[in-house]
Amino acid sequence: MPSTRLVTLLGAVVRQQRQRRELSQRQLAGLAEVSQAAVARIERGERAPSIPVLERLCAAMDVQLVVGVEPLDAHLDARIDELAARPIAQRVDDLGLDQMMDALKDFPQVLIGGTAALLQGAPVPVDAVEIALRWEDSKRFTAWLEANYGQRWNARWEEFGGVWLEPEEPGEHRWSTLYGEIRATMCDELPETIQVRHGGRDYRVVPLVELELTDSRAADLLRRYRARHRAVES
Repeated sequence: MPSTRLVTLLGAVVRQQRQRRELSQRQLAGLAEVSQAAVARIERGERAPSIPVLERLCAAMDVQLVVGVEPLDAHLDARIDELAARPIAQRVDDLGLDQMMDALKDFPQVLIGGTAALLQGAPVPVDAVEIALRWEDSKRFTAWLEANYGQRWNARWEEFGGVWLEPEEPGEHRWSTLYGEIRATMCDELPETIQVRHGGRDYRVVPLVELELTDSRAADLLRRYRARHRAVES
């Protein structure tokens, strides 16, 4: 059964509540009278728990499930509103962008995606530094990852680690590092950029108009932000 946002959220809630009570999956399974394998699949978002099973899991952790409804993607609208109220400098600091840029200075790269949009004033959610890298620099990038405790995203297990670091190997171009998470787009030539300046520092970024043509995720967030902004003004 393919995972849905609700199944993923339920799994995350079960995992968070279990860890908060310092229970192992086996211990929770015993208390709720289900198998440890079932708990593991629920937490990974691979299985939608039945209502009776979910109630037993909650009861075993002395909590109860509260059901409610909200407009579709209201959580994303709330996040955009929150980000719009925060200075860009603070969001740059929260992302650890300057430390990452200092660490990556030994080979060419440019900022793309949500990171580029952030630096151009768009309050879109950004949870990783997004860069474009040339294929010809991939070996240098791999060496950098090895030196900075890099782990590549393992889509099968939905966690970092257990797969080859090299960009040439199959898999998402997404890594955790000593300086935070990186998401890379590998290309033959770096895209055209503009220069923006914040806090006395210059950044090379792909302009917003280009992002909306080439990056579907960034484009969706930008359109959502503009629609949200117009709705607030009207």
